[in-house]
Amino acid sequence: MMRRKRRIWRRRSIQRRLRILAVLGVIGLAVAGLLALVYTGKPPVDPAQALRRATAALEAGNFHAAHDQARQAAEAAPRSQAAQMMLARTSLLLGEGVTADAALDRALKDGAPLAQTLAARAEARFLQGDLAGARDAVDHMPAERDAAMARIAAQVAAQEDGGVPLRQALQGLVTLYPHDARIWTDLGRSRFGAGDMDDASQAAARAAALAPADPDALTLQGEVLRARYGLAAGLPWFQAALAHDAYHLRALTQYAATLGDLGRASDALAATRSALVSQPGNPDAFYLQAVIAARAGRYALAQQLLQLTGGALRMRPGTAMLEGAIAYAQGRPQRAVRAWTRLVTMQPMNVAARELLAAAQLGVGDRSAALATLRPILTRADADGYALRLGMMADPESALVLADRAASGQRGDAAIFRPDRAVDELKMAAAGSPTDPTYALGLIRGLASQGDRAGAIRVAQSLVRASPGAPAAQLAYGDALATAGQNAAALGPYARAADLTFDAPTMLRLVDGYQRTGRARDAAVSLGLYLSQNPQSVPARRLLAQWQMTAGRWDNAIETLEGLRIQLGLRDVALLHDLAIAYAEAGDGVVARRYAAAAYRLAPMNAGVADAYGRALAVAGEPEGARQLFDKALALAPGDPTILAHRAQL
Repeated sequence: MMRRKRRIWRRRSIQRRLRILAVLGVIGLAVAGLLALVYTGKPPVDPAQALRRATAALEAGNFHAAHDQARQAAEAAPRSQAAQMMLARTSLLLGEGVTADAALDRALKDGAPLAQTLAARAEARFLQGDLAGARDAVDHMPAERDAAMARIAAQVAAQEDGGVPLRQALQGLVTLYPHDARIWTDLGRSRFGAGDMDDASQAAARAAALAPADPDALTLQGEVLRARYGLAAGLPWFQAALAHDAYHLRALTQYAATLGDLGRASDALAATRSALVSQPGNPDAFYLQAVIAARAGRYALAQQLLQLTGGALRMRPGTAMLEGAIAYAQGRPQRAVRAWTRLVTMQPMNVAARELLAAAQLGVGDRSAALATLRPILTRADADGYALRLGMMADPESALVLADRAASGQRGDAAIFRPDRAVDELKMAAAGSPTDPTYALGLIRGLASQGDRAGAIRVAQSLVRASPGAPAAQLAYGDALATAGQNAAALGPYARAADLTFDAPTMLRLVDGYQRTGRARDAAVSLGLYLSQNPQSVPARRLLAQWQMTAGRWDNAIETLEGLRIQLGLRDVALLHDLAIAYAEAGDGVVARRYAAAAYRLAPMNAGVADAYGRALAVAGEPEGARQLFDKALALAPGDPTILAHRAQL
């Protein structure tokens, strides 16, 4: 009996030990797995599953997710041709030429057919700036090429001396490969860059229809629609692109820029941060952050952010404008002069840029340079009061004449900028480059400024026939007709230009044309449509406020003008003048007096400002002060019927 009990105890002891060992084994395996996770940072990857996920993500338009899965598959199975080719393909979609090149090397080493790598190889080398390497890959392509081969071959040829222009080559390719969305996207972007909005719209729409999940095509569609119809029109397309790939770089930067221009600074900042996650150090994202900081008055931060671009965007007009604005706000006019000189060099007909540069030049005591900068503006009948005041400081000998022009408050009609080159020289340049509209536009300005309006119209008509889908051509034709006094005829080109690109200059021309021809309702519809897409537009809201004041809708005018004041500050004489008038007419003499006094401090010799100050004092119950100001206004503008009527009301 005792012997049997001992045997039973031994069996139970052995079973207990086995159970303990089994438990310890499970614990050991768990610890080993945990250590593997700790030291490797991730569980083992099934390359086949990762490759399937990459394919699915690519079809869904999520380029970043597809690239991440392809990278995991390639790391887990470095000898897999399919994984390496997928990694190369997704790297190219993200613009990573070096990564694509290395993946193609591994794929070839493991036996991938050379012909299957040539298109990707050429694109990888092209992205790296290795034009010779890209050409070598193109030269090894077979005569019968697929769409990918033909596409990159066209891009390489366009960069070589004597090569076929890219736009021309792509137009031929869409005929051969009408269902390839990437070729349509490239063609749309090429047309967009050339200013051919009509053809760009068709190409962008076709690309988006062929590849509704492709963020490249969706982003292009957003850019085109934003340019054509206003800021708000592009937002849904940028959002659609980001719904497919939340880190698509171009969609993020375009989305951020649009949000910023719409006044949605917080949302724009969030988009720029996502862009910096997508591509750390991206200069466009830092530039947009600098713009947001400058708009908020944080100039030191804006300067730091602009420096982070590393000079990559230095030759962009917007960068030069921002750099100068930051420097000027920080009390460094010399630095502002350098930045704004670059801007005026890039855009010599930009009136605002010339005024800014002249102000900075006066700030460093260079009056002769300031006068040279202002001269093209001062010789125009439509020179604004700010330019005239700067001219008075730059040229004391002409100060009295300029002061009289400023005091009158009268501005002539807008005129075409007189080019620096002679007309004969402009004709030769235009004849030597018949496909470049820039020379034709210069010739049109030259002819119009010399009084040859018929000649300007003929050249403009030729430009429209050559580029019917380019808004610049339509505007040039409309301007030539308007300069010749043919306002009704100018409406047609202006309307076509607005249909192609409804930006502020086009809208203002169209509205002015409607007003000159007695079509007030059409003018109002055009302005309302523009404001619905561009609610932060300063010129559009200024025009709206003028109409509201003319109609006696003082409360509406005050709301519009106060919005402008928040955006522009208290240094704009015309805005302060209008605010004083609006509040005076609304019966609020206290506020009217405050704004009128601010305008008077800035422009004491302006008859309109003195009149507004008098009206404000009259409403505020100070008739004696109002009478003195009305008398001064009449001394500055003798016999002005409006001022006489105001004085008679005292």
